[in-house]
Amino acid sequence: MLHLAPEQDVTPPTPAPPEPSGRRRHRRVAGGAVDPRQLVASFPEALRKLHPRVMVRNPVMFVVEVGSALTTLSALLDPSVFTWLISGWLWLTVVFANLAEAVAEGRGKAQAESLRRTRSSTMARRLRSWRVGSGPRDWEEQRVPATELQPHDVVVVEAGEVVPGDGEVVDGVAAVDESAITGESAPVIRAAGGDRSGVTGGTTVLSDRILVRITSRSGSTFLDRMIALVEGTSRQKTPNELALNILLAALTVVFILAVVSLQPMAGYAGAQQTITVLVALLVTLIPTTIGALLSAIGIAGMDRLVQRNVIALSGRAVEAAGDVSTLLLDKTGTITLGNRRAASFVPVKGVAAELLADAAQLASLADETPEGRSILTLAKERYGLPDRPQQQLAHGQFVPFSAQTRMSGADFAWEGEVCRIRKGAASAILNWVAARGGTVPPEAGWIADSIAAGGGTPLLVAVEDRDGARVLGAVHLKDMVKPGIAERFAELRAMGIKTVMITGDNPLTARAIAAEAGVDDFLAEATPEDKLARIRQEQQGGNLVAMTGDGTNDAPALAQADVGVAMNTGTSAAKEAGNMVDLDSSPTKLIEIVEVGKQLLITRGALTTFSICNDVAKYFAIVPAMFGGVAGYQGLEKLNIMGLHSPTSAIASAIIFNALVIVALIPLALRGVRYAPSSAHALLRRNLRLYGLGGLIAPFLGIKLIDLLIQYLPGI
Repeated sequence: MLHLAPEQDVTPPTPAPPEPSGRRRHRRVAGGAVDPRQLVASFPEALRKLHPRVMVRNPVMFVVEVGSALTTLSALLDPSVFTWLISGWLWLTVVFANLAEAVAEGRGKAQAESLRRTRSSTMARRLRSWRVGSGPRDWEEQRVPATELQPHDVVVVEAGEVVPGDGEVVDGVAAVDESAITGESAPVIRAAGGDRSGVTGGTTVLSDRILVRITSRSGSTFLDRMIALVEGTSRQKTPNELALNILLAALTVVFILAVVSLQPMAGYAGAQQTITVLVALLVTLIPTTIGALLSAIGIAGMDRLVQRNVIALSGRAVEAAGDVSTLLLDKTGTITLGNRRAASFVPVKGVAAELLADAAQLASLADETPEGRSILTLAKERYGLPDRPQQQLAHGQFVPFSAQTRMSGADFAWEGEVCRIRKGAASAILNWVAARGGTVPPEAGWIADSIAAGGGTPLLVAVEDRDGARVLGAVHLKDMVKPGIAERFAELRAMGIKTVMITGDNPLTARAIAAEAGVDDFLAEATPEDKLARIRQEQQGGNLVAMTGDGTNDAPALAQADVGVAMNTGTSAAKEAGNMVDLDSSPTKLIEIVEVGKQLLITRGALTTFSICNDVAKYFAIVPAMFGGVAGYQGLEKLNIMGLHSPTSAIASAIIFNALVIVALIPLALRGVRYAPSSAHALLRRNLRLYGLGGLIAPFLGIKLIDLLIQYLPGI
């Protein structure tokens, strides 16, 4: 039996009213449908992009612009309703292509403007001749503009002041408001040493004082790079985008040669074609739809990451995220909640569970760790034990938890009676019992081993009273697997992505958590060198690897990974090594990044398929219009399966549809094709059915409808 001192009858204090929640997440620009006002606002920029020096970057649309100029010249020399109609719609085709890119860039510029407002002409308090360990009396302070700061300068920032530049805290600890960068109003703690020492220029210190060593020059800070990236000024085409551009340019050259060689043969057959008709044929042959939207798709992919508070430092990283086949995920915070909680009390034989819960509660009263608080909660909820503030217990001396003893507890003494209770790590408690002459039943070791084998952490509870020192049982601490994470991993598996859990736990615990979470593999007792070796091993097997990290020791692995996502709360070394930065510092964001990357690739592929299939119907409109009435070629009239009104209306309808379909697809290019986790084969079948077959059928309906509308125009 456990002999304890009587409790005093003290009225429990009235709980304080809950603090009103005034912290709300800042609203961010939505990444959904296109607002018509965006189209209107972007129209002037689309017109400015008509300059040949800008258009030449897009070979397909540059050819359309040259064709538009030729038809305009033809209309001036030989005016007709048909020629002016074709010329006008060709120019609109080019403008609509520029509009798609301008709208995508406009969203980025709106983001950049909000970031630019966070920059101000901050004055920095630079310290001259600062040394580690020196105090304020030794400091020689110098006020300089933040733009004059150089790497390795040390500045002091106090409560209410703005951090003048990117750097690392070398002394002190403070609460920092990073809402200007992350959109999250809750302050974060930044302290010298460890992996939470990085600070970003433009953020505000809310409390205390910190010394910051500057790590970047003015103009190349993290904020500057964010502005350049979201504006698109530093966006470079990705390898896949370049390859597709080259393919589209090659197809355009082939079709130019085909159209040029067609004119002599048409003349020989007595069917000489005008410049306007030849240009119309060329424009319908070349892949104008994907050529017009390709740049917007890439910019929108970067923008979708920005909406998720992720900054991609290169477009290649976004593409690589879509091709990733292996994810390396930290256990804590990604797979599990990251805070171990008491799940159950496991008594040894002969001890009642209520008695063990009572002792564990008393031993945890001075334990301010999250684990200790969870033991109090479990004892109250499961066994109805009342709250016991320390001041209610007479003759009690409480022992707080410390990393050295790895125990917490309480000592009670009254009328010559002594009762000591301890709770802590298994080895520490076993040593405590043995040192007091107690015996440890083999069952205690079995209980601890079984909890560890099940993925939990055992905390033994022991008591020393008139019956001697003995173990009462164990508290089962469990790092809870996040709800729904197993389903997410199942979706990733269906997509062909392997998940690897990285943890510092022992292999038994790691295996149990891996089985519960549903990951494909795990790396236990992992060191930074182990992470790097595992990444290289996966890459040698032909896999693309993504991982997250926040510490300096993660930098080599982040640099080696194909997609390295650094936490914004991490060190400067980690952020420099990675090719993405998560402003929310959420380890689970890696799964969303992979989905955004896949959506980008799927969108580009789907619209390329639509563009190619889209051209088929135009052949059935223009070829019969060009040669259907020529002697010896009357059989071509059978290709006019749409029953178009006249050759001129057929050509005009095809050109008008070619322009309008670009406008219709701008929202899809910016929003992205709907993505649902599934295998590559299932995605291919779905997109071929939707965008291949749809791209084949839609133009027949669209061209016929336009023909019905314009056939009444004079001269058509």
